[in-house]
Amino acid sequence: MFLRSHSRLRRAAVVAAVGACAVVGLSVPATAAPGVPFSPAAPAAAQAGLRSYLVITAPNNTAGAKSAVATNGGTVFASYDVIGVIVAHSTATDFATKMRAVSGVQQVGATRTSDLPAQASNPPIPASPTQTTPTAAETSRADMTQIKADQAWAVTTGSPSVTVGVLDTGVDDQHYDLKANFDASKSASCAYGKLDTRVGSWRPEGTHGTHVAGTIAAAKNGKGMVGVAPSVKIASVRIAEAPSGLFFAENTICAFVFSGDQGFKITNNSYYTDPWLFNCPSNADQAAILEGVKRAAAYAEGKGVLNVAAAGNENIDLANKTTDTTSPNDSTPASRPVTNACLAVPNELPSVLAVSSINSSNVKSSFSNFGTDKIVVAAPGDNVYSTLPGGTYGNSSGTSMASPHVAGVAALILSVNPALTPAQVRAKLATDADDLACSDSRCAGTTAKNNFYGDGRVDAKDAVGGGTTPGTSFENTADLQIPDGGAAVTSPITVTGVPGNAPATLKVDVNVVHPYRGDVVIDLVAPDGSTYRLKGSSTNDAADNVVATYTVNASTEVANGTWKLKVQDIYRSDVGYLNSWKLTF
Repeated sequence: MFLRSHSRLRRAAVVAAVGACAVVGLSVPATAAPGVPFSPAAPAAAQAGLRSYLVITAPNNTAGAKSAVATNGGTVFASYDVIGVIVAHSTATDFATKMRAVSGVQQVGATRTSDLPAQASNPPIPASPTQTTPTAAETSRADMTQIKADQAWAVTTGSPSVTVGVLDTGVDDQHYDLKANFDASKSASCAYGKLDTRVGSWRPEGTHGTHVAGTIAAAKNGKGMVGVAPSVKIASVRIAEAPSGLFFAENTICAFVFSGDQGFKITNNSYYTDPWLFNCPSNADQAAILEGVKRAAAYAEGKGVLNVAAAGNENIDLANKTTDTTSPNDSTPASRPVTNACLAVPNELPSVLAVSSINSSNVKSSFSNFGTDKIVVAAPGDNVYSTLPGGTYGNSSGTSMASPHVAGVAALILSVNPALTPAQVRAKLATDADDLACSDSRCAGTTAKNNFYGDGRVDAKDAVGGGTTPGTSFENTADLQIPDGGAAVTSPITVTGVPGNAPATLKVDVNVVHPYRGDVVIDLVAPDGSTYRLKGSSTNDAADNVVATYTVNASTEVANGTWKLKVQDIYRSDVGYLNSWKLTF
């Protein structure tokens, strides 16, 4: 489930909607085969006793197990061959027992303690919410200043070549603050465990995923709010099922594999895999869940994906587990003993970066989980303002809200240093984090690293500061004649040694000698050919010469390469020349 404070969810505790009623609740291996995508069909009734199972084999060795599924009273619903995971359905109560005896089958486990819903055979497309256009201007939000995202934007607002996958309840792709950055071509649903790429399958079942998406990449457009990385792309992979809202293992597996195959740079995972808060390897069903999700997350990481996850909202020490009273959450929960071998997934997996939550005073949020070597960094998760479906906004609390802050900072890092591996981004997030001292007796460790905050509060400014050095300049002082009323001419500057993207405040100093400057049109041309208008023509500007400094948001452009200043005299009778021009990064 997504993480809800003080309950079985890691979703948000409460969302107070703006403009709506209050809402509660909140390697490069071969491409995996996700099975046949869904296609519309007649509605089907739920089949009594129909359960879902993971059948696990060696990677790329699923053929024999698939045949055995049918022989033993089941059907193959989906298969992720490259990681050796089959999703099978069966009504036979002895299906798992029989399949565990099949040669080549390593593990078999039921993914739920309840029957599959009728929607599994023909999932409906979630409705597109009716939209409201925001009128309120963007303001400086406390969570963004707390992690210094507002200062990081002077270096970069993010690159559209970086895609963050929001693995959640779905995202409102038509929201005013999200639609410009939303990539529908890389969005889908993995609800029920099979890839569904029909248009709109990624849309929201609830508000949680849309809130998370806004924190990551709400656009910097003057209205509503701004995300941590407002120029990167986001994609939605819906893993929550309807009507339960639960995130079962087969859904999570599908989503991680899809994320790797789609080339996401980062995934955000603000949920835990249902129905078990902790999966214990001593239980055959839970052991299969652990193995299947671990393989899928590792597959994504091997494809270059950094997986970021919320640590959970139970206010417990993940390094000292004793009891679970909330599982299974799809039927009747019962108290059971658990040990540290029992893991919450995905946040306790080795390929996942877990995030704890802090409040505005930089103290652990009352609900946030913690644990020695369980938390990498911390981020704001109390009363976070973000997007909600239908063009609205609201405040929400939870480690679900902390995790997307870190996913956004990771996106900024990869925007300025695109060649970094997931391990290198993880290390940079930790190294550049701001130390936070222990805040109560349960906190163990040092100010530099402890069980509440890991390596500290994530710092967007420092995380991107290792790229471009502010003030680095490149200049061309060669004179260039400007034809009178003729074609445009260009003057080049070759930029080298500046990692990542150009800043959002690129300075362009221009010195043009011309007796009637209203004749002159000036453009900056980026290395990829993108053009930025610096000065237009004017029949009313009769002054001499252009001596000016222009500021350009070039944060989506790679810094290194040949930049050009394009100058054109569009009227006859006055002759001039470009004296010099300079770029300052």
